[in-house]
Amino acid sequence: MTKPTLADLEAFSVVASERSFRRAADLMGISRSALSHRMRKLEEQLGVRLLHRTTRSVSLTDTGSKLLARITPTLSELDATLDSLAEERGEPSGSLRINASKGAARLLLAHVVPSYLARYPDVELDLVSEGRLVDIVEQGFDAGVRLGEAVPQDMIAVSISKEIRFLAVAAPAYLRRFGEPRVPDDLHRHRCIRQRLPSGKRYHWEFARHGQEIAIDVPGALTLDDSDLMVEAAAAGLGIAFIPEETARDRLEAGQLVAILKAWSPPYPGLMLYYSGRRHVPSALRAFIELLRGSDMQAGLVSPYEASDR
Repeated sequence: MTKPTLADLEAFSVVASERSFRRAADLMGISRSALSHRMRKLEEQLGVRLLHRTTRSVSLTDTGSKLLARITPTLSELDATLDSLAEERGEPSGSLRINASKGAARLLLAHVVPSYLARYPDVELDLVSEGRLVDIVEQGFDAGVRLGEAVPQDMIAVSISKEIRFLAVAAPAYLRRFGEPRVPDDLHRHRCIRQRLPSGKRYHWEFARHGQEIAIDVPGALTLDDSDLMVEAAAAGLGIAFIPEETARDRLEAGQLVAILKAWSPPYPGLMLYYSGRRHVPSALRAFIELLRGSDMQAGLVSPYEASDR
């Protein structure tokens, strides 16, 4: 049997992680057909089938799962060894993959990424923005950035922004016409501007007071997927919106909107960069965290309101 190359095994690991030839090929910078050919060659060399292929997806065979479980620690150890060599040279190198919501990615681009790229030119930064939460380990990311409440409990998290608070707001004219809700359950009798999350689900408004937590699927004829649009709709008297306080601050101060149920709206942890403590932390990620800690995001000067995808 001809032994497969390290490159072939690494390619198999990427395909197994992404469950997609297209995404894996994009990550590796090669064509989908070239990657598919490489996987067929690997299967021929080993004399076993590793992947189930359909027109829409890729999955592992039992043999493929066993191979992946065996080679993953070895590939991780190799990455750690090569990374330690980079440290001996004094500068991080290689790639750094970070998954973040679109708003979080926007903040990183504005406050951290330019300095990072200028300081560490040998690092290739792959910043992937998407609304849905993913398993960063399973998907091959070094780190993720999300609001604190969305960070998995088994991750190491670094706070990088101030707290965020969500408020229910409405126009004064709306409240004069329909009255002001006194407790969250009163919202069931109101016109609410609902929010569609990036995952496609509608957001259930979350309230808390004295240890009591309530999540309400509010009624409403209007659903939007953007906080700024929700603020505009609420200011126009179309109903009650539930949005980050920073988003509505100008209109609140101008009296165009009124905050309601404030006693039920405590602040929540802001943005967190998180990563697995069970894997080797590459020097490129350690350098990124160090730069974050010295940035204005860490100093609390940046609002994370745009980064919410709950």
